Amino acid sequence: MDPILKDDINHEDWMSCLQEKLWDVPLTHLSIPGSHDAMSYCLDITSPLLRSESDTFRLLDGVFCCFTRPAIRRWATTQVQNIVEQLTAGIRYFDLRIAHKQYDSSNELYFTHVIYTHAMVIETLQTVASWLESHPKEIIILACSHFEGLDYKMHEELIYSLKKIFGSKLCPHNEALLTLRSLWSSGYQVVLSYDDQSVSRHKELWLAIPYLWANKPNAEELIYYLECQKRLGRPEGFFVAGLNLTTDRCFIASHPRVSLRTLTMENWNHVKKWLEDQKPGAEPTCLNIIAGDFIGPVPFCSLVIALNKKLL
Repeated sequence: MDPILKDDINHEDWMSCLQEKLWDVPLTHLSIPGSHDAMSYCLDITSPLLRSESDTFRLLDGVFCCFTRPAIRRWATTQVQNIVEQLTAGIRYFDLRIAHKQYDSSNELYFTHVIYTHAMVIETLQTVASWLESHPKEIIILACSHFEGLDYKMHEELIYSLKKIFGSKLCPHNEALLTLRSLWSSGYQVVLSYDDQSVSRHKELWLAIPYLWANKPNAEELIYYLECQKRLGRPEGFFVAGLNLTTDRCFIASHPRVSLRTLTMENWNHVKKWLEDQKPGAEPTCLNIIAGDFIGPVPFCSLVIALNKKLL
């Protein structure tokens, strides 16, 4: 059996299965699997475009939706597992992009990536809270961002709902010691990052977590970017290294048989080899949260969790 995990097959309790020596390592120095655009598995292909999309694309989508909508599905979908499946797989960082639909008279909030999801924010996070109840030693990091269409009142209502859903599980941003052992003893299970100025008014909210995004279409350029960032040194607290690939709309239009999933799979072996060489820890070149696309079809979580054995 792997010396770091009691059960290397099941990652739903991987934090409590870490060797005891790692219970006193700061979470910011552990290797944590993350999900990029975590909720894009349930995009609503009939929903409107986000208002931040360009007028040109909006016009194109209005006239040629029979072409644009399949392209959006192919390139905006970054995950295939639902939120509970991702938790069970071992994901502990979730990139959650939140918005209010334009012209929607209700206050319902949805997740987004180019378009809106079927899943609603409050309902989804209630599901996450239920999962945490049955996994009391697992710690998650929720990175809420974008907030398109939310005004001051909507932010306050959302934050009130988040406090109500997670209650005493929310770890305040001034918590001095952030190790598994200290969090377990305090009953904290959720670090809630909130990328908005509202963060200053609530002790339960953490500042936005830096995300290293290469914005590159292949493994070679992605790895070159991340290596350059590593040479600059790591941030003080939590930070994310994104292993997600990105293409422009010219590429998408000229490659109708390619999708983000096929692109990710084509580059996976190269990315995997680089990932296996990484290490967590306090040194300037060490990584912390590592976020990926399509975390189910590839052994992403196993690889990221296994990096922690390098701290022993």
